[in-house]
Amino acid sequence: MTAVVTAIFAYIMINRFIKFLSVRGLAVEDIHKPHKPLIPRPGGPAIIIPILLVEFMLYYFTLDIRILALSFTLIIAGLIGLVDDIFRLKGITKTILLIFTSLPIILLSAYTPYLQLPFFEDPARLFIIYPILIIIAIPITANTINTIDVFNGAVSGFLIIITIPIILALSFKGDTAMILAALPLLVSTGIFYLYHKYPSKIFLGDSGTLALGSMYGALAISGGVEIVAVVALFPAILNSFFFLSSVRRIVDHREIKVRPTKMLEDYKIAAVEDHRAPVTLVRLILSDGPLSENQITFSIFKLAIVSSLLAVITSLLIR
Repeated sequence: MTAVVTAIFAYIMINRFIKFLSVRGLAVEDIHKPHKPLIPRPGGPAIIIPILLVEFMLYYFTLDIRILALSFTLIIAGLIGLVDDIFRLKGITKTILLIFTSLPIILLSAYTPYLQLPFFEDPARLFIIYPILIIIAIPITANTINTIDVFNGAVSGFLIIITIPIILALSFKGDTAMILAALPLLVSTGIFYLYHKYPSKIFLGDSGTLALGSMYGALAISGGVEIVAVVALFPAILNSFFFLSSVRRIVDHREIKVRPTKMLEDYKIAAVEDHRAPVTLVRLILSDGPLSENQITFSIFKLAIVSSLLAVITSLLIR
């Protein structure tokens, strides 16, 4: 029932938002297409609102404080992302603001300060350091998911794939409330993917990527499946690591002067050889030669599938 209600809400909201954004001229160029068509953006609220409606319904029936914490995390991250979509915040400013997304989890005590590791029977006790880790972790997952939003359908498809191991890990634990709380994220993203895949009819914008990334991190923490989430997220973590190690400072992608990829005359995408361009996962994927937008996106999906399978194995080892 949770999945069905979420799907209906998401379908209605996304279609209405496409019309709403188009009528008001809120659109950006799809730079990887011939003639650079204008695509409605930001579509973040179209996916945030259905998730919130279902989460609040779940809280009403379960009174599980963790669901309430997830909802507030989603709201805060969505608002920060919306401000970024409108006013274009600097990378460091956005990262600092995202610290506030961790506060609902901490203030509502929607976590357990234990970390269960594979091959260890007893969990690690992190009573003092765990809240600090939460403050760091949620902004990282938000920004990490944001970096995958590079091509049509990439971030929404990626998020669908890596959310499945989280739900499986929660089912192994028998945590029904968190399974139900995770379904709106999976289903809404799945419906959005139908409009976001190649060729996109709507873009998420930072309001969507930051909100969904924050919720993914909050869900992992509240559900006690942090290690599983990290393993599933590994390709995106590598992407962020490559980017930061090459740029050596926290910046938004819009602040980069030399793009890591370029469009060829046949509309295939190639890696830029300029040493000033940041190193990214996409640039590494293109190291063997130019690819189409769809080919790059499916390469990212393949990496997500591999990391998600490893995450499932990890959850079994923890179990």
